[in-house]
Amino acid sequence: MPAARPRRLHLNAFLMNAGHHDAAWRHPLTQPDRLTDLGYFQHLARTAERGKLDSIFFADGLALWGKVKHNALGGFEPLTLLSALATVTQRIGLIATVSTTFNEPFHTARKFASLDHLSGGRAGWNIVTSGTVDEARNFGQDEHLEHGLRYERAREFVEVATKLWDSWEDDAVLLDRVRGVYADTGKVRPIDHRGEHFAVRGPLNVQRSPQGYPLLVQAGSSEDGKEFAAQYAEAVFTAQQTLADGQAFYKDVKNRAARHGRREDDLKILPGICPVIGSTEAEARALEQELTDLQVPEYGLAQLSGMLGTDLTGLPLDGPLPALPEERDINGNKSRFTLVAELARRDGLTLRELIARLGGGRGHRVVAGTPEQIADQLEEWFTQGAADGFNVMPPHLPGGLEDFVDHVVPLLQERGLFRTEYSGRTLREHYGLPRPAGRRAPAATRAAPQTPATPASELPKPLKGNRI
Repeated sequence: MPAARPRRLHLNAFLMNAGHHDAAWRHPLTQPDRLTDLGYFQHLARTAERGKLDSIFFADGLALWGKVKHNALGGFEPLTLLSALATVTQRIGLIATVSTTFNEPFHTARKFASLDHLSGGRAGWNIVTSGTVDEARNFGQDEHLEHGLRYERAREFVEVATKLWDSWEDDAVLLDRVRGVYADTGKVRPIDHRGEHFAVRGPLNVQRSPQGYPLLVQAGSSEDGKEFAAQYAEAVFTAQQTLADGQAFYKDVKNRAARHGRREDDLKILPGICPVIGSTEAEARALEQELTDLQVPEYGLAQLSGMLGTDLTGLPLDGPLPALPEERDINGNKSRFTLVAELARRDGLTLRELIARLGGGRGHRVVAGTPEQIADQLEEWFTQGAADGFNVMPPHLPGGLEDFVDHVVPLLQERGLFRTEYSGRTLREHYGLPRPAGRRAPAATRAAPQTPATPASELPKPLKGNRI
């Protein structure tokens, strides 16, 4: 019996403009003037690929987040950007965020199938439900949908998208030039979906892509979010502050997946980590303090107000959090609300201290230290049942990513925890996940198979000088 393959980390680079720290754009290490410069993102993508990372990832929202007066916000739509980055990379996965709240399944399925073809099978979809009133107001609504209803819509949305990706079978294209038959129409079928939220006839107008489906990623940690992840997600981006919290989340979601008839390995848990790296711990902490000193309190207070669903304007920065609503009354990001509220209460933080703590990771864990200390932290969570890998959030770019790739990744490779070369070509292969087989129509309803393609040797010879 062959020996089991050693378990290896999965590493995703979460790329955000000048970096994840909300004051990164003010630091001389960053290049905030290049946020709409394709060359900047090409460099970041190539850097991540040089480190053999599984994937790069772009978040997205359908409104201008935060106060643009005090942060370098805005930029490219992620699917458009990743299509461009596909042309300058060969192996690294390309994950884009698309909301199920203010999009349609047909558009979304078509775009991801296109990216998967363009990249040779490297597309991933981070499935989110929009959670802010600013997004709703960009789509003709005064308020956004209720939290539970957003997840109901998301479930049906994903079901429709997967049906559309399955509407072409792998061998549907015959390409029979002699008989004039491009595709077997018995293998390109309408989906005829009619549900609570969507009516979609299909089929998709893109052939089945290299991966069948993009890698399905999910980023919510509320009760609705965990249940959604357990049913559909293949990778989960999550936020926990402590090893114990990470272990509890990991066990909970894996158990839920089992109840949906899935194997534990079908779903990878990737907590976020914001690594502030220095050649010494003192150097790393000095950089962390430099970034904190550059924060604009007005910006941080506005961000915190959004996370907590409570207007904190005018409250003393050196005072405690005011009384907060219950999680059940929050119609935005419930899991982030609870994480931030518990962090403040557990550590007795003032508003100013809480803003500083959230500056680098917005609730994700921030670790300042040497490459060895960062690697130790990743190894501990990986080996102690809290993570299958990590969503790496460089606090400043491009240097924060370069430092991670050049100094932390080699340590993980030396410890046998991370690949030294890519062994597969698709994103699913990087994550050790199978390619979906696709859903075939029942035999009684399928059309008779059409004549297979004529061998090339039997095709008529082209006329001389006949060129296209």
